[in-house]
Amino acid sequence: MAKKNTRIVAIANEKGGVGKTATVVNLGAALALSGKKVLIVDMDPQHNATTGLGVDSADDALSVYDLIINGGATKTKAAICRTAWEKLDLIPSHMDLSGAEIELVDEEGRENRLKEAIHHVANDYDVVIMDTPPSLSLLTINVFAAATEVLVPCQTHPYAFKALEDLFDTISDIKEEINPGIRISGIVPTFFDQRTKISRDILERLQTDERYRHLVYKSAIRANTAITTSSDVGKPVVFYRTTSYGANDYMALALEFIG
Repeated sequence: MAKKNTRIVAIANEKGGVGKTATVVNLGAALALSGKKVLIVDMDPQHNATTGLGVDSADDALSVYDLIINGGATKTKAAICRTAWEKLDLIPSHMDLSGAEIELVDEEGRENRLKEAIHHVANDYDVVIMDTPPSLSLLTINVFAAATEVLVPCQTHPYAFKALEDLFDTISDIKEEINPGIRISGIVPTFFDQRTKISRDILERLQTDERYRHLVYKSAIRANTAITTSSDVGKPVVFYRTTSYGANDYMALALEFIG
């Protein structure tokens, strides 16, 4: 059973390319560095959060796929990988996950498979952070069914800003039909570039829009090559290049998240 204070967080946006997986990996690492015990759950078949944490999704290793397909038959604890960093654990993804929806199509309670799996270990962590595919699918619905809150990375770009409305509608439907306890707890501006007018304009719109302004984090994640390079080498930016904008921004985000 989750402790009352275990935060089970879905990082989600129905638009791709907004820094979703980078936020999963780097916020998770920054929270671990701040002393929180963190479990990252990679629910994206592309398994970028898994490789971004330097873990190889080997064919014979247990993954989140086994947990949602075999249900209680696979022990969640056995699927948890220790990463190279203290207090930061991972349930890896696997490319087989892309076929999970078809396999689960006739299964009863299919939207709650992840929730049931996480239920066994949530008590061991301060924060559980879940990555999602960039589209609304049964995998995403499993994440929303398990989550207590949704953190939304929003690229400071017009398309990403426009896409927020769809996500808010989706969460509203999930709240009504599947998980009454879910809420959107924050919007994180990403790829912010102070030098461009469009980036500054979108940030200002986020901060002044009646629907979103109370949710926008002060810690915007600046566009920073260190974040991209760190994911390529399988190391969170807070451990890879500790004095970079990327590391500073994710540490600031983690402190704001805790606060």
